[in-house]
Amino acid sequence: MKQDCVFCKIVAGEIPSSKVYEDKKSLAFLDISPINKGHTLLIPKEHYEDMFSLPDDKLKELSAVLKKVSKAVIKGVKADGLNIGMNNKSAAGQIVFHAHFHLIPRYKNDGLKSWPQDKYENTDEMNKYKEMVAKSF
Repeated sequence: MKQDCVFCKIVAGEIPSSKVYEDKKSLAFLDISPINKGHTLLIPKEHYEDMFSLPDDKLKELSAVLKKVSKAVIKGVKADGLNIGMNNKSAAGQIVFHAHFHLIPRYKNDGLKSWPQDKYENTDEMNKYKEMVAKSF
């Protein structure tokens, strides 16, 4: 547990939450500022800052829970679909630095649009970015 982490405090019971699922290693609760009602956060109970610090075995376990909780969110709120997101690092919008997934119920007419899209100038530029990523493994 990290002393100044709000999610660790929720796990410890120091801060209340609207829990929808809990097991020995994970916890899911409603987001207090939902994009759509039923917006749920899934966290590992152990503190990991983001996906990159989350060990592979823990991520694998959490992904099985992610699937289970996602199905329950869709069924429970009668959603037409679901977005699953994870913000990693402040530049990506991470506010609470405890690894967590957002499960956002979606409806056909909820007014939310897809992400904005950009374009590569040409094939050469696309290949440049492909190489930058491919070389980083």
